[in-house]
Amino acid sequence: MRKDVRILLVGEPKVGKTSLIMSLVSEEFPDEVPLRAEEITIPADVTPERVPTHIVDYSEAEQSDEQLYQEISKANVICIVYSVNNKKSIEKVTSHWIPLINERTDKDSRVPLILVGNKSDLVEHSSMETILPIMNQYSEIETCVECSAKNLKNISELFYYAQKAVLHPTGPLYSPEDKEMKPSCIKALTRIFKISDLDNDGILNDNELNFFQRTCFNIPLAPQALEDVKNVVRKNMSDGVKDNGLTLKGFLFLHTLFIQRGRHETTWTVLRRFGYDDDLELTQEYLFPLLKIPPDCTTELNHNAYLFLQSVFDKHDKDRDCALSPDELKDLFKVFPYMPWGPDVNNTVCTNEQGWITYQGYLSQWTLTTYLDVQRCLEYLGYLGYSIIQEQESQTAAVTITRNKRIDLQKKQTQRSVFRCNVLGARGSGKSGFLQAFLGRNLARQKRIREDHMSYYAMSTTYVYGQEKYLLLHEVLPDFEFLSEADLACDVVCLVYDISNPRSFEYCAKVYKKHFLDSKTPCVIIAAKSDLHEARQYYSLSPLDFCRKHKLHPPQMFTCNTDEAPSKDICTKLTTMAMYPHAKLRCMCSCNRCTYCICHNLLKSELVRSVKAKLYSAVLNRCSFSFVWLALFVFALHLFTSC
Repeated sequence: MRKDVRILLVGEPKVGKTSLIMSLVSEEFPDEVPLRAEEITIPADVTPERVPTHIVDYSEAEQSDEQLYQEISKANVICIVYSVNNKKSIEKVTSHWIPLINERTDKDSRVPLILVGNKSDLVEHSSMETILPIMNQYSEIETCVECSAKNLKNISELFYYAQKAVLHPTGPLYSPEDKEMKPSCIKALTRIFKISDLDNDGILNDNELNFFQRTCFNIPLAPQALEDVKNVVRKNMSDGVKDNGLTLKGFLFLHTLFIQRGRHETTWTVLRRFGYDDDLELTQEYLFPLLKIPPDCTTELNHNAYLFLQSVFDKHDKDRDCALSPDELKDLFKVFPYMPWGPDVNNTVCTNEQGWITYQGYLSQWTLTTYLDVQRCLEYLGYLGYSIIQEQESQTAAVTITRNKRIDLQKKQTQRSVFRCNVLGARGSGKSGFLQAFLGRNLARQKRIREDHMSYYAMSTTYVYGQEKYLLLHEVLPDFEFLSEADLACDVVCLVYDISNPRSFEYCAKVYKKHFLDSKTPCVIIAAKSDLHEARQYYSLSPLDFCRKHKLHPPQMFTCNTDEAPSKDICTKLTTMAMYPHAKLRCMCSCNRCTYCICHNLLKSELVRSVKAKLYSAVLNRCSFSFVWLALFVFALHLFTSC
């Protein structure tokens, strides 16, 4: 909405322009009327719309044509004043003033016009019979007001309508010639309907209508008022109400009715609440609220944001298969002006056997977007109506900014949930296979992926000591000499070489020595394609000796050429190293004998899950402390005997 309104009064001499302004200000007819009134500013707290209003007079005797043209270009609304008892002044409206104004304004953004019939106290008849054909001829005319500066009739109303024509213009909403709403207005209201349809059944039930009413107007509708609204729609449309709820057609009909009855401020209130500007585009302030991110901090979605995204997923997962089919995904993104997810997303996150994005994959993609491009995430949440549904000031309420990574290192603990692993290696070393294996795809499934649909990212969850964390794998292009700061900035590094290629390890060794030798970032070397014959590497040191020399973990054997989904153990260990970069893990061997493996397997065991469930049940049921202590004793005993 505009921050102020500028009203210009034009018309033939002696029609009463200056008298109208002075009568408004002094609330009485002036004894002496100057040739031209000075510009007047009415404070916001005095106007009905709470917007400062500037009223500008024009005098042919005191101003040049050039000054008139300047005022026309600055005006938000122009009142063309005529005298109801002067036919010549009425004729001049169409023969002079409207053509002049149209010549001086842009065709695509015509300034709204108000026709003002002054001196109604001098005649007993109305001029509306003459004016109506003019209003029908020119769509930029918002309304016509007959008034009298002498007896103060309709003076306040005149300037209210002028204000309204700027703040709630009819032009973007409605076509008088076609007697229907414009396509851009229908598109905006359709998006609003879909956002308000919380269960996605195509109908606004009473609860949804009341939520919509409270959101837009801060007051709920009484039950009888709700029924009255639906009855109005029923009388005019056969399919406007279904199962006692308002359909999209009924919703659009109501807004058409508001506009036709001169209540377009109702429709504008709805549109602006959902983020639209005067051109029916979502505002930059709505889509991109200010969010300052300090250096060395990352962005993550918080718990409430995940709950919101879960509700969006649930309402579009019609067949309840915990995956979004192409049609369901398309329906979800109907509130967007474009399709935000391309085919590469299906190879960035987990999908089912049909290639549809699963619930876990859906949340992973949102987490990825938040981490890599938080502004894009805020934009997407804006399209979904996050701030409206969650009743928040903006989408920034969905984002958590993590603390500086250096503080995490000092305190030797982190509150972050998302960790980044950069995957480097020579061309053909198996980096892409490693990324896809993290998403549960073996070599056979990977071969079905089109090359132009491949992704350089893979995002999914891992469990570290019973905590769910997100791990982002980023495949870095193998341009050794041109690695940027972004390529190197991460929580853990994965150096991949092909054991069957004798020249493959050399790249990993050179990258490590150049970029990570003195770095505090943990590094892991992956011996990929371990199902193939191992070749002797041409590098001066073998991979194992290189790791020993630089105090790295031994190379981790990996292959995606398996019958089932490849193991994610390496990714779990990568996440653990990212979470605890200060800690020296004693094992990365999955031997099931050392302390690391025993503790890790114990935390994943059925016993731990059973004890947790019983403790939770005990707390809920307020059972005796003896049972709680018994459960803890059994758990401690098992831990002691295992170790």
